[in-house]
Amino acid sequence: PGSSGRPVPPRPGGLPVAMDLAYVCEWEKKPKSNHCPSIPLVCAWSCRNLVAFTTDLRNEDEKDLTHMIHIIDTEHPWDVYSVNSGHTEVITCLEWDQSGSRLLSADADGHIKCWSMTDHLANSWENTVGSMVEGDPVVALSWLHNGVKLALHVEKSGASNFGEKFSRVKFSPSLTLFGGKPMEGWIAVTISGLVTVSLLKPNGQVLTSTESLCRLRCRVALADVAFTGGGNIVVATSDGSSTSPVQFYKVCVSVVNEKCKIDTEILPSLFMRCTTDPARKDKYPAITHLKFLARDMSEQVLLCASNQNSSIVECWSLRKEGLPVNNIFQQISPVVGDKQPMILKWRILSATNDLDRVSAVALPKLPISLTNTDLKVANDTKFFPGLGLALAFHDGSVHIVHRLSLQMMAVFYGSSSQRSVDEQTIKRQRTAGPLVHFKAMQLSWTSLALAGIDSHGKLSMLRISPSMGHVLDMNMSLRHLLFLLEYCMVTGYDWWDILLHVQPSMVQNLVEKLHEEYMRQNAALQQVLSTRIVAMKASLCKLSSSTIARVCDYHAKLFLIAISCTLKSLLRPHFLNTPDKSPGDRLTEICSKITDIDIDKVMINLKTEEFVLEMNTLQSLQQLIQWVGDFVLYLLASLPNQGSPVRPGHSFLRDGASLGMFRELMVVIRIWGLLKPSCLPVYTATSDTQDSMSLLFRLLTKLWLCCREENHITEPDDTLIDECCLLPSQLLIPNIDWLPINDGIISKLQNKQLVRLQFGKAPGLVGHTVSSQFDAFVRAPGQPKIDHLRRLHLGAYPTEECKSCTRCGCVTMLKSPNKVTAVKQWEQRWIKNCLCGGLWRRMPLSYS
Repeated sequence: PGSSGRPVPPRPGGLPVAMDLAYVCEWEKKPKSNHCPSIPLVCAWSCRNLVAFTTDLRNEDEKDLTHMIHIIDTEHPWDVYSVNSGHTEVITCLEWDQSGSRLLSADADGHIKCWSMTDHLANSWENTVGSMVEGDPVVALSWLHNGVKLALHVEKSGASNFGEKFSRVKFSPSLTLFGGKPMEGWIAVTISGLVTVSLLKPNGQVLTSTESLCRLRCRVALADVAFTGGGNIVVATSDGSSTSPVQFYKVCVSVVNEKCKIDTEILPSLFMRCTTDPARKDKYPAITHLKFLARDMSEQVLLCASNQNSSIVECWSLRKEGLPVNNIFQQISPVVGDKQPMILKWRILSATNDLDRVSAVALPKLPISLTNTDLKVANDTKFFPGLGLALAFHDGSVHIVHRLSLQMMAVFYGSSSQRSVDEQTIKRQRTAGPLVHFKAMQLSWTSLALAGIDSHGKLSMLRISPSMGHVLDMNMSLRHLLFLLEYCMVTGYDWWDILLHVQPSMVQNLVEKLHEEYMRQNAALQQVLSTRIVAMKASLCKLSSSTIARVCDYHAKLFLIAISCTLKSLLRPHFLNTPDKSPGDRLTEICSKITDIDIDKVMINLKTEEFVLEMNTLQSLQQLIQWVGDFVLYLLASLPNQGSPVRPGHSFLRDGASLGMFRELMVVIRIWGLLKPSCLPVYTATSDTQDSMSLLFRLLTKLWLCCREENHITEPDDTLIDECCLLPSQLLIPNIDWLPINDGIISKLQNKQLVRLQFGKAPGLVGHTVSSQFDAFVRAPGQPKIDHLRRLHLGAYPTEECKSCTRCGCVTMLKSPNKVTAVKQWEQRWIKNCLCGGLWRRMPLSYS
């Protein structure tokens, strides 16, 4: 089935529908379009779900071309950041780093540039450093390996421990600094057979060295780079002719006397099988694609040879084989056990039949380790995403084939490749004009989505079914998605491509199962992943109208955790030689032990000298303190309506841990109020003598006592509910600004209808049912806006530049208006990422 669980009709030839178009985004149609595709056109997909691709911009005189780099966030593809790369020749390579925050570009003149985010904004980039091999086109480019490798064990996807599902593989960095820290840099291969390595020193300088791959330099038309577990680099090269061998070289990088040193060594080479087959000897004269199956899998390589009309693909593997010893030498010195001499030899794993001409290849990024003996395992798990690689053809179609066996798993036919139902006519059906096809494409990091750039520079986003379109029960489909969500939780990768396949009926199950798996982990790992799982639940609940109110709760919980950590970190021990526990830890311990409902009696048990802060600091924290006070009041006032789970705040009424955090913060705020009364939360009370803080703490403590033990939650008594019913007559209940405006694309894609978008133009999409439910919790256009992190009111039409989160839409000012250290510390926590972990993007002043 598709991700909704419905049966999928088969395609001609028995292949099920496993891919469909989610959206397409194209350039504005003009009588004379300036955008033309680069040759070669390249694209790259980062682990943060940013897609970079190139086009050429033709000047008005039609003589010169400007080589452009475009970067989009897949959730807001219309918000494209286009930059004049400054490359004088066509861009040949794009490569993201392991963190997804820096991009390398290289051109046909030997120039390499490193792009970084400006002010950590996903739609603002600048060229920081670079290197060059003057006049020598770059054909392959890669960042050096940082030594981090995680293995996915598909066969253990049902295990309870994350350590069994995802294990750290011993893998050495390409180069290390003092203390074993990996050194950053990149490696490139040029058309003349040179390998160049650039190292980024901690002080910002770039060390560059260039060396020939071998003594006899020859033309390199195609190349690729991979890494070994021992810290070495393997480079594969081809001169483009299928009659020439595909050469492999080992490259070792070191730093000697503050200079970069490169050593190279020749490895065994291979000839493609099609050149030795008498039936195909001269049929495929050119090698058009050369790729290692993965950057950290140097022993498996994919080759594609083509002619003008067709192609053939072969998968090869490097093996250790015993070297036969002549009988004469065996009699002199018998070979015993493991002493037999071994050699490395390339062996073909699989090959396709004759295919249509391949225009692009996309390899999976999921680190599923499959060795030469794993073909049986591969067949047993053939429905798991990440085992297939994508081949795009000149007729506009895309095939997903198994990465080892090359067996067909799924087919997508583009609009220009509508095929006849008759299988015999599929192979050679051509139109008179040139067909639109993908010239470059990339699989997402979970292989559940594919981005393709066609010959008109149009971006197409394809969904790839988690079950590869085969009929699996709902539990198996959910398990696939759950396994990949857990992978993203552990690695920190963005999970947007997984959300593409989540239907409203699946949300509740996924959230519950995700929580169950999380609770099975040890306490240390739970603490590390505590905010990430809350953000993941929030993004899932956005996709269903029945769980939309819980999104508000999850965002509020993220904000509560952040405020609690920040305010506790401001507490300082009175004496330096204090015990191991920090003031924040002691506060938590005392508040959990003392269950008194009187806030002053709890406060007496604390060392108040640890809470002393400067007056300016306390005043600067008033907006955060006000949010705590307002939220506690809102929660208690909503207790009488606790039977309505669609109300925001409902989950907090049974969350002992969160109520305990609020209780601790109320105590801290009470102490600070004695030092600086103006920092206290402001309440509008009907009586001048009303001690609002004491009243709220008393009611909050009673509610907390009902659910402090997770396994023994009791219902609030009638007295507490009656007191909460009286709150609206004693205090003015504040309006909580729950959520930022949801302007992403993901909720509009659930009905499986193709969405057409245009670069540079925000879509006027008809609201989805989820979006209309969502609007009940956001501020309407024209109402005063709020800075969601600083809790400052910006007015109906803000004049300050703002940035918003690509994932949750949280809005905050780009430049800080504060000068107090404590508030800067709070702001510094969110300089790179939002509360939910999403990236920031600059918003226009007219966003309101």
